Amino acid sequence: MKRISIVMASVAVAAAATIAAMAPASSHGVKAMSSGTVKITPLGSHDGEFCRRDRAMLFEDPNGTRILYDAGRTVAGPNDPRLGKIDVVLLSSVHGDHIGDRVIANVNAGTCAKPKTNVKMAPNSNTAAIIASKKAKAYAGGEMRNFLRAKVKAAGGSPKQIDVLRFGGQRKAGGVRIAIVPVTHSNGAGPAFLNKSLATELKKDGLTAYVGPDNGFILTFSNGLVVYLSGDSGISAEQDVTVRRFYGAELAIINAGGIFTSGPEEAAFSINALIRPKAVIPHHTNEAATKGGKLIPGTKTAKFKSLIKAIPVHLPLSGRTMEFDGNAKCVKGC
Repeated sequence: MKRISIVMASVAVAAAATIAAMAPASSHGVKAMSSGTVKITPLGSHDGEFCRRDRAMLFEDPNGTRILYDAGRTVAGPNDPRLGKIDVVLLSSVHGDHIGDRVIANVNAGTCAKPKTNVKMAPNSNTAAIIASKKAKAYAGGEMRNFLRAKVKAAGGSPKQIDVLRFGGQRKAGGVRIAIVPVTHSNGAGPAFLNKSLATELKKDGLTAYVGPDNGFILTFSNGLVVYLSGDSGISAEQDVTVRRFYGAELAIINAGGIFTSGPEEAAFSINALIRPKAVIPHHTNEAATKGGKLIPGTKTAKFKSLIKAIPVHLPLSGRTMEFDGNAKCVKGC
């Protein structure tokens, strides 16, 4: 009996270790938390709506560090009054709808389904103009780093504003730790961003200029909140292994537009089966998803929300600030 008891105890210990290894955990060991909330403000094309071209989001740490993600086409350049102070700019992709090849002249121009983005920013970009004007930092790895350095310099900034950050590493900006995670997507710079001779030669063979891999991000704020920014990703094992198990993401902001990224069904699978966060915000759904701030039935966003199991889904309504505590609970604005 004594031998059987020892064997059973050993099995129990091994099982407990296996369960612990499979459970979500932060890469930083015991979660450090402080008071305060993280403020998240979508910067879309139309006040109070979630519209077709909406990409940009502004994050503010409890200590005041402000991070702009994917300025795209709905931030009206560096003088957009919604921006204020910007400490860090993050870019997931050099595709025009993320880096900003053209932008709105002002909020509410055009319709939610077809915003008026008639201010040309290429061959530079909205992202580079904001980095230069705001004297902000940006982090990128691979070829994207040097591409951004050249654009920021051309916009009147310094190449030193762009620091390297590759998969597996982290940077600290004010109160926020920033990490890059893999994305399953392409990342070619179109002819509009290239000098004429290079663009002409590439066009002959139907090519774009490769600018390194896309970026997804993990943001760990000073109140303990861990946020995952998916970028233009499809379903990926990284969403389980890296995003959930290693970083322990609690709030997922996930692209769900289909064709170019995961669609509603794929994004919902990533949330329910792989990432398993405490809250989720749909992103990049490429549609007029709301009217009067209310979700429109039959939209991709509505489909996505209907497929999410027992996890709060918060709509990113432009200009409406949501506040999250360290456990990803929305305490205001949702």
